[in-house]
Amino acid sequence: MESQHYPSKTLEEAVKVFESLPGIGKKTALRMVLHLLRQAPEQVALFGQTLSTLHANIKFCQKCNNISDNDVCSICNDRMRDHTTIAVVENIRDVISIENTGQYHGVYHVLGGIISPMDGIGPSDLKIESLEQKLSENTVKELILALSTTMEGDTTNFYLFRRLAKYNVPISTLSRGVSVGDELEHTDELTLGKSIINRIPFNI
Repeated sequence: MESQHYPSKTLEEAVKVFESLPGIGKKTALRMVLHLLRQAPEQVALFGQTLSTLHANIKFCQKCNNISDNDVCSICNDRMRDHTTIAVVENIRDVISIENTGQYHGVYHVLGGIISPMDGIGPSDLKIESLEQKLSENTVKELILALSTTMEGDTTNFYLFRRLAKYNVPISTLSRGVSVGDELEHTDELTLGKSIINRIPFNI
């Protein structure tokens, strides 16, 4: 591919930074940088300040591993939520997707990934021990395995079911309104909401 020539080294470095983001190519990165150059200096300063403080201000919930501004997220702190029902999800994007349906009123447990030997991710890389701790306290009445219906998601479901069966907590999964092979964040809200409401007992 022909290399891109820039009239400014500073511009080139800025494009490289944006290009390092997932799904952003050279042309899109350049368009973003040029857009910023057209903005008022205070707007660009605010943009940069927000990014620079992201790591400093963002925390991970001590109870569910969700992103939060505090040690415990707003969902776990909400007394109106059903704290006896836990939806196990892969990542924060899935929490957002499910919350957007408005159909789920329990709490979450974010695994931080799914089992994927091809990517070198095994059970020890996931937040499973803290999930077991919750189940051992005998306050959970239902565990919903709300993982993507991909091969990796199904593998993780199977592993969790076998590992957590000893706690005698009913385990359910999303109904197959979510098509096989789909990731939750790419499923429309209506379909995902119905899949939660019509969840079914997990079967091997």
